[in-house]
Amino acid sequence: MRTELVSIATPTLPLDGALHRPDDATVRGAVLLFHGNTMNFYVGAPRFLPPALTKLGFVCLAFNRRGHDILSIRDSRAAEGAAFQLTHEGIEDNAIAAAWMVARFPDPAIVGHSNGGMLAVPHVLAHPRTPAMVLLSAHGGGRSGVIRSSQAGQLAGNRLVEITAQARTMAAEGRGRQLMLVPGWWYVITAESFLDRLTEMPDMLELASKITCPVLYIRGDQENPETYPAEAFAARAGGKCDVEIVPKCDHFYRGREDAVTELVAGWLHRTL
Repeated sequence: MRTELVSIATPTLPLDGALHRPDDATVRGAVLLFHGNTMNFYVGAPRFLPPALTKLGFVCLAFNRRGHDILSIRDSRAAEGAAFQLTHEGIEDNAIAAAWMVARFPDPAIVGHSNGGMLAVPHVLAHPRTPAMVLLSAHGGGRSGVIRSSQAGQLAGNRLVEITAQARTMAAEGRGRQLMLVPGWWYVITAESFLDRLTEMPDMLELASKITCPVLYIRGDQENPETYPAEAFAARAGGKCDVEIVPKCDHFYRGREDAVTELVAGWLHRTL
């Protein structure tokens, strides 16, 4: 494949990414890749899927939302990254990237991992021309999402009540953009972002019935089906939804990248 680094303007920070094209001139379609929470365009599925998808003739755009990595800097010492992320901003980033892609290639299919998969559902709902969607271990989102994550030892862990109170106090005092430490992954977050995740995340299962395009939902067998509700989403989906559970597989598909790639590439090849 041929890869070009791109930068896509937003109202604030640009979206950096990589546009991967097939080696030959034949373009069969396009795919947008939404990375997972605190990840970026050059790790995980946005990295290992494009070589296979471009062989099938799909142009792939893997890009950073403004909420990428945990913390980062750009051209100054001003911090940015997923510690500051807000749900509406992530949804806007996906829409901006999709508009950039549509101006150059056919309406793209969507592939979203984890938090990127959760955000893919409202994106597809707002973009009814989307031809297909692949959810890779997409978490369910919703108002109970932080509770589920904390019960799994992530984010606030067993200190959810304490940290929620701390975040609310900081926000009330005008310190919502200040960072606070949390005991679980992703370790550091602003009070504003923590409260946003409590109240603003879309609920995938509530939206499932409105999704009519073909869907593939993949989960590793080591992942909790309540947190990554493939079967429940398929049961509620407004269109065809295929579910694949990958054996010996964790949330990041370590050592199982080839199996996941075969499933995604084969399904997109048949579906599109």
